[in-house]
Amino acid sequence: MRVIKEGYLYQLTFMPRVFPVNCYFIEEEDGLTLIDAALPNSAKAILQAAEKIGKEIKRIVLTHAHGDHIGALDELKAKLDVPVYISARDSRLLAGDTSLDSTEPQTPIRGGIPKNIKTRPDILMKEGDEIGSLRAISTPGHTPGSMSFIDQRTNILIAGDAFQTRGGTAVSGVTIPWFPFPAMATWNKDTALQSARKIMELKPALLAVGHGELLRNPAAYIEKAIHKAEEAFTK
Repeated sequence: MRVIKEGYLYQLTFMPRVFPVNCYFIEEEDGLTLIDAALPNSAKAILQAAEKIGKEIKRIVLTHAHGDHIGALDELKAKLDVPVYISARDSRLLAGDTSLDSTEPQTPIRGGIPKNIKTRPDILMKEGDEIGSLRAISTPGHTPGSMSFIDQRTNILIAGDAFQTRGGTAVSGVTIPWFPFPAMATWNKDTALQSARKIMELKPALLAVGHGELLRNPAAYIEKAIHKAEEAFTK
């Protein structure tokens, strides 16, 4: 596992050269917020990283409920007994429910749907909720209840899979041939594009995603990725 620090943010990357899967620590006065729970068997490395930082993990916040973001959730919850946060909408996906609301686009939910996850969330998030220094932003598209989080101290934005930076910066649903997996797991492309525009309007100082490198001063990259998505989704 590789660790990169950027201000209050720590990026923890599993398999960085092969199939990068990121989770994040956000440093707060009372300890660490863990954003996402990576892959199964990741718990030990995540706990060791917190120990090296010298702060306790105080809460687990999930961007969405795909398997590569909740893989170590049960083990971490059992060892830490800290509150788990997820959007109200993706709490259903966490429980294995792939049904759609009548008001939602009727495209199938894709990606690694959780099976036999024992953990049930303690807190269901909605747009605008504050978790320490983070503000929750509803950014559906990759899944119906995907959330992003902006650190109000630094304007760093953790976007889950709303974007990827592996192989180039792309909106969720746009296929990067040498790393197509986020696109393959995207629920609704038009909704993902709307969320990407919403993120662009926030003008983040740094974009942190589920798959790929940290993107500093990302405005031009985000704008270009949105233009590519607009072209790809209208064909």
